[in-house]
Amino acid sequence: MNSNDPNHAPLRDVAQNPEATARYLADVQRVLLDIGRNLEALALETRVHCRDTHVEGDRWFDAWMRAQPVERALKDVLKHVECVTKGLEKSAFKRRAHDEAVANTAKKRKEKELEKKGKIAPPLQAAPQSPPQQGAPSRNSGYGGPTSIYDMDNRESA
Repeated sequence: MNSNDPNHAPLRDVAQNPEATARYLADVQRVLLDIGRNLEALALETRVHCRDTHVEGDRWFDAWMRAQPVERALKDVLKHVECVTKGLEKSAFKRRAHDEAVANTAKKRKEKELEKKGKIAPPLQAAPQSPPQQGAPSRNSGYGGPTSIYDMDNRESA
């Protein structure tokens, strides 16, 4: 592709392929891990230098107190670099999972359609109605019985 082309997008091909995306993100992650190692060394050297910098009249902890904001800032940067590298790895997995989900969508839709057709096909049959017999106890006494305690006529309590 030509860089003068208005439709040119440098990472379009990478974004369309999950393996290429994973390779690209792995390369970026390697660079960030290398930067992280360099930042760790810088943080250690900065800590040693800042804590050893004493001014005349300092108490024993003054240099340490002045070094804390610098150390904290570098520690935060290291933490953020670590979070970015973890996020890159996670996004590579999510990208691959997305393609798998897209590939399985048509299959799942067909299965749901078949399940739907299978549920609709067999018609339900009503239970045969038989007239209640005289003198025989009712099997569904809870459903057809009295609606109030005053409607119980000659029934005995439990």
